[in-house]
Amino acid sequence: MTSKQGIQPEDLYHLKSVADPQLSPDGTEVVYVETRMDEKKNDYISNLFYINLKDKTPQQWTFGEDRTSSPVWSPDGSQIAFLSTRTGKSQIYVLSKAGGEAKQVTHCKNGATSPVWSPCGKKIAFSVVLGKDETILDKAEDEKKKDKELKPLEIEKMKHKSDAGGFIDREQFTHIAIVNVASGELEQVTEGKEYCHLGTWSPDGKYLTYLADKAEDLDFSFNVDIYLLELESKQSHKLTEGSGAYYQTAWSPNSRYLSFVGGEREFENATQAKLWIYDMEQKLLNCVTSEFDAPVGDYVIGDFLQGVASPRVQWMNDNHSFYFQVTDHGNAAIYYGNVDGEIYPAIHDDQYVYGFSLDAQNDQAIAAISTTTNPGDLFYVNLKTGDKEQLTSINEDFLKTKTLAVPESIEFEGAEGWKVNGWIMRPVGYEAGKKYPLILEIHGGPHAMYGNTYFNEFQILAAQGFAVLYTNPRGSHGYGQKFVDAVRGDYGGNDYADLMAAVDYALEHYDFIDQDRLGVTGGSYGGFMTNWIVGHTNRFKAAVTQRSISNWISFAGVSDIGYYFTDWQIQAGLDDIEKLWHHSPLKYVDKVETPLLILHGEKDYRCPIEQAEQLFIALKYHKKQTKFVRFPEANHELSRSGKPTLRINRLEYIRDWFVKYL
Repeated sequence: MTSKQGIQPEDLYHLKSVADPQLSPDGTEVVYVETRMDEKKNDYISNLFYINLKDKTPQQWTFGEDRTSSPVWSPDGSQIAFLSTRTGKSQIYVLSKAGGEAKQVTHCKNGATSPVWSPCGKKIAFSVVLGKDETILDKAEDEKKKDKELKPLEIEKMKHKSDAGGFIDREQFTHIAIVNVASGELEQVTEGKEYCHLGTWSPDGKYLTYLADKAEDLDFSFNVDIYLLELESKQSHKLTEGSGAYYQTAWSPNSRYLSFVGGEREFENATQAKLWIYDMEQKLLNCVTSEFDAPVGDYVIGDFLQGVASPRVQWMNDNHSFYFQVTDHGNAAIYYGNVDGEIYPAIHDDQYVYGFSLDAQNDQAIAAISTTTNPGDLFYVNLKTGDKEQLTSINEDFLKTKTLAVPESIEFEGAEGWKVNGWIMRPVGYEAGKKYPLILEIHGGPHAMYGNTYFNEFQILAAQGFAVLYTNPRGSHGYGQKFVDAVRGDYGGNDYADLMAAVDYALEHYDFIDQDRLGVTGGSYGGFMTNWIVGHTNRFKAAVTQRSISNWISFAGVSDIGYYFTDWQIQAGLDDIEKLWHHSPLKYVDKVETPLLILHGEKDYRCPIEQAEQLFIALKYHKKQTKFVRFPEANHELSRSGKPTLRINRLEYIRDWFVKYL
């Protein structure tokens, strides 16, 4: 009898994601999105699934080999609007619960996103991108037939590219339109040279909310305000004060209260998001979580789930209380709150709640939950008692054929006596008395958080016979405002000390770790830190740096966020080259003795590939042991949502490098 093996890179093709559950208005049915990777297409396929909570049997509702997302029930629960790429660009479709074919209701040239039903159920508002001289009446062309015209790109703005979207057309702006579902009639409700991103429709039908930054100079503005668009008069009113970033609006059922998330940016991008409520009657804005030292929202970092939609604040029918998502000490939890300022946890177990949809009458919800050994499933949860019933078992049959490593949580003393949390995974097939190599994993951000969720890369390394150590050093979210802010201006300082303290703790408390076979890897900020570590200690015998930063001086000019990220994080700009260079791993490349594998995507605009090129050439110049692997067509999201074949290649490179040197 052969023992079951652990997770392998190619197992990505067998694992599926469930995400974005949406309860029907009467709380008896749920639709959700299921995503899998297709080996032949080398792409992702997602479809809508349905569960009636009486019989609890999942049924597939849409078919095809495209991407489906953003399901929304009509107010009477008879129809579902959703997005699909079946005709090329993402467009809005409406499907009757009674069955039949889905009806395409938008045909916009540049696609349509963010469908929002009107309270009467006859119209759908949506976001649309319009270029110069384009109108919402311009139809989408067949992308396959269209030859792309080559022409020069004129750039006058510093914000001219994004990792997600590539180069930004300076003539294109985002606007809001409304389609009549029955007639197809279109109406554009915002206009001008502005980016207006649709939020929500008020239950009384009077207002749409939208997000916009209407500053004169967008290059130096990082604010996002909430606007109320009065549909009758087409007048917009700004609700927030232009000194922060706000998003995710949600209405109480009686339209009196508007909740949203965000903050004043006192700590730039390290500021914890808070929950705000605007009282439409009193014209008062109140921060509900002002005394609450944890960020509202989802800051858990992972490498597996697809189609996750961060849930808004969700109101109960009493117009007084609501539920919302909080990131806290390795978990993403659901909290209860009310307009009087009461707040307490409703579900706060060792798990990652990555989505939920509220039954607004009964304090129940459908929650999407992942744990360290379950990639993700849907559960029917009682928010008062915490009782839960599992509705899907999407990966159960496949995972029965595998052995998973089970992480154990640790807490240790980092720099300055601060408490730091993390996890350690024993290798699959662990035997007492044997010695095993250890790999330290470092997350990106740095303002993110490893959590109690399934991590594919870690399971693959454990399956190969490695112990895996992963932690949340200072700079991570989930441990309070002081903790998340502490990394700014100190990259390579106490954050590095926290990580070395984690390794010291593991060696002291786990006698199966071989201190002569230590590896280290990480991506983005984790790649920066990997580069920093090998330039400051020789204790690691192998390292893999991914989508990394090596030189803050050039990063300031080439990254899509560079010129302000260096100001915020290193707390130095191009007028302080010495500080930028002091924090640059490239400065210390002559000290590197650790064999270093460099992995980077060709189309990474967040940490552009020149960062890897400089590092590779400097290492080779100094006759160091290194290899450079470039991934075609891949951006900064390669490990999470890149082409399946490239994601698998990446995992194989990491595994094989550590096998070779450890």
